[in-house]
Amino acid sequence: MKNLGIHPYQGRKAVLATKHGKEQAVAPPLMASIGLEVCTPPDLDTDLLGTFSGEIVRQGTAEEVAFRKARLGMAATGLPLGLANEGSFGPHPQLGVVAGDHELLVFVDDELGLEIREGLLTTETNFAHQEASAADQLSDFLARVHFPSHGVIVRPNSGLEPGLVFKGITVLPALDRAVDRCARASADGLAHVETDMRANMNPTRHAIIGQLAGRLARRLATRCAHCGSPGWGVVGVVRGLPCEWCGAETDWVRQEIFGCPRCQVREYRPRSDGRDRADPGNCPECNP
Repeated sequence: MKNLGIHPYQGRKAVLATKHGKEQAVAPPLMASIGLEVCTPPDLDTDLLGTFSGEIVRQGTAEEVAFRKARLGMAATGLPLGLANEGSFGPHPQLGVVAGDHELLVFVDDELGLEIREGLLTTETNFAHQEASAADQLSDFLARVHFPSHGVIVRPNSGLEPGLVFKGITVLPALDRAVDRCARASADGLAHVETDMRANMNPTRHAIIGQLAGRLARRLATRCAHCGSPGWGVVGVVRGLPCEWCGAETDWVRQEIFGCPRCQVREYRPRSDGRDRADPGNCPECNP
């Protein structure tokens, strides 16, 4: 085993590509854990890679866009270390009708040739939308999505129209005006009101990004015992956890694959939660 010594990122600087204040969530765990300073590039418009409000559609997977975004920040600053986050919102993949937030945080080190991804899937989100012809119809919705501490976006329900997307609304007079304008412009007389999922407008998401940054910090602090590279952690899974009734393989994770992002050493380990049987409700034989 190598003598690992001082962490290679101690006293270094990495760029986080963001225009929505994510550095406030990402920077503290990385500094506390490995001494890595996070900076943000001035005037970098990450919205060019996609917007939650739909004016610009994200091209590619969340992971592809996150790495593209990190490299935009690296190109803008000339730094060899880069970070970026992407969030995806919709029905939770396992729980169906419950809303889910899937956050991805990536790290790039062009000196060591590392690309590391860390994810978090949670139901801790206020993601929701509602249609209304007037703001006074939104009382229950606004309470549910934690307005005004969390912002909302308003547009015509019949689709996007230039100049009629109102973002970051956190006060009732602005909401009244936006709903009225968008409802009158919409073919069906309704405004579409949705949660503003940008991190600077959504304290719930901001906190989740902070949790994810803690995961990435712990991963970067964990170095490969074989080559000393930062970033040892879960790189994949093996599915096929047997059903507790009949023993047939299910789609549930059976093993976690730990690995190094640099030397490609791999270790197969049992599930970290200790579970060795799957619920029969997820068995293709017991519940076809």
